[in-house]
Amino acid sequence: MTKTVLTFGDSNTYGSPPIEKDRRRPLQRYGASTRWPGVLAARTGWSVIEQGLPGRTATDRPDPEMGAHMNGPLGLHIALNSCGPIDALVIMLGTNDQKTHFDLDAQGITEAMADLLDIAQSEDVRSKHGKFEILLVCPPAVQEAKFPRSIFKGANAKSAALPELYGALADRCDLSYLNANTVIQTSDIDGVHFDETAHKTLGVAISNGLTASLV
Repeated sequence: MTKTVLTFGDSNTYGSPPIEKDRRRPLQRYGASTRWPGVLAARTGWSVIEQGLPGRTATDRPDPEMGAHMNGPLGLHIALNSCGPIDALVIMLGTNDQKTHFDLDAQGITEAMADLLDIAQSEDVRSKHGKFEILLVCPPAVQEAKFPRSIFKGANAKSAALPELYGALADRCDLSYLNANTVIQTSDIDGVHFDETAHKTLGVAISNGLTASLV
């Protein structure tokens, strides 16, 4: 039976390639067969809904540079009320929350992710979709020195702490968990985005994890 999977994230779910020079550039995106949600769809035959927004955060704080629409809770409410019913939700956020202007440490980012999971596991959402699986993905570490501008100052320490904190959150919420650091890393070009190989590898890892829980 065909399953429906909602993938919710930022530019690394959208499929933005690494930034080679100035970060202000025309919108770019890998093709559907390259970005990881497309790999997931091709491997499983499932219907995969892509809800990746470049710049999206887990926190509900307005982004002073990119705008209030980067608000993760607002976006998740919209996605869950406009898509589905779904059989699984894959959520991968926390990279943009490491920007210096948010002044969040790893614990604060994890608390923002916990708020998102509360939305996904709320009675209202479950009444609309029924029971669905949730796979929490911890994004791979930001390499702060690689990004073209110094907006990720301090991200190395935050990235190092997130996998354990996200893993504990997944255990507490009884969710499936994937630490993406165990299978991929961010591109050496900008230290934030994924190259084509990383997208394909992550898509395989996520499909393997979901197949085990959805069959």
